[in-house]
Amino acid sequence: MSTRSSPDLSLIICTLNEGAAIASVVNEICDTLTGIDYEIVVVDDDSSDNTQAEVLRVAEENPRVRLQVRVGERGLSSAAIKGWEVAHGRILGIMDGDGQHDPQAIRQLADIILKGDKDLVCVSRYLGKSDTGLSFGRDIASRLATKATHLVLKAPLSDPMSGCFMMTRDWYETARPNLTGVGFKILVDLVASTKVKPRFAEVKAALRQRQGGESKLDLRVILDLGALLVEKGTGGLLPARFVLFAAVGMSGVVVSALILTFFKLIGYSTVTEFGHAQIVAIGLAMVWNFFLNNSLTFRDHRLKGIGPILKGLIIFCLVCTPGAILNWWIGILLKSAQVEFILAGVIPAFLIGILNYWASRVLAWNQKKGS
Repeated sequence: MSTRSSPDLSLIICTLNEGAAIASVVNEICDTLTGIDYEIVVVDDDSSDNTQAEVLRVAEENPRVRLQVRVGERGLSSAAIKGWEVAHGRILGIMDGDGQHDPQAIRQLADIILKGDKDLVCVSRYLGKSDTGLSFGRDIASRLATKATHLVLKAPLSDPMSGCFMMTRDWYETARPNLTGVGFKILVDLVASTKVKPRFAEVKAALRQRQGGESKLDLRVILDLGALLVEKGTGGLLPARFVLFAAVGMSGVVVSALILTFFKLIGYSTVTEFGHAQIVAIGLAMVWNFFLNNSLTFRDHRLKGIGPILKGLIIFCLVCTPGAILNWWIGILLKSAQVEFILAGVIPAFLIGILNYWASRVLAWNQKKGS
């Protein structure tokens, strides 16, 4: 069999605008994996820089390297899953494309798992007391996220936030049906999605200085992780994407309350005046929710460009209209029953989230059930 069709190891590198680093990263890894039957699959989320050109240039010289481009999708976890689906190796791995992962540690992972007595081997920043390679702020955030993950999932790994690991295809397949594919912490998703406890090992390695690209760690990544932990902690009862949608909805309730407060301050008090204020509050909260959902909840399918965004906004408002009408009607009933002005508007806003979630995910962001 040819090396390219059935290698022992398939290493996935997920990229988004990593053109400054990706060629040197791939070449360095190829040198490090000398003597191992491997392939490298670069999964690129339609980068706007020269990432794809750089990968193709390397691939011309090394047939073990190939490029997979995703259009209209974002997110490391879903990119990793895509890479593993098109990979041919019996061992599956992942690493970053910015040069922060130490090639020598990756070689150690490969040597360990190819022996055949481990299901999962990971690079850990937290073995021993040496430097993690993270800045002070990122180190604190990572350690807190790690502790939260241990509490919720009771994962046995010292660094469940690790973005560099290898696993057997057989063990991966036990987790695949339950993966959420949301966010950036794919190792957490994997460990929490299978009942098969892996035989695992860890290799200590600090992160190196980034060769190119920008850090993907931001508030959205933290929120993604929190939503993932809620989904896994509830056994899937509350899907991660719904948790994010609900969080956005709560912010919309705050927006609605602020608008109603404004109208109350300028003298609105009657049921009729409340009805007018409620229309404005609901409308602006819907617009707020759309843009925040596009940036957060559905950012892996987020709409770009004036045309798609305007179309998405119109569809979102249309599918949310039944809930908005119900919201307005219940608010009027509550105000007529002498419920306080702001509470009469806020209470019904909590009742329409599930309807809006399922309608908007299928229609506004073109997502099928289960995706």
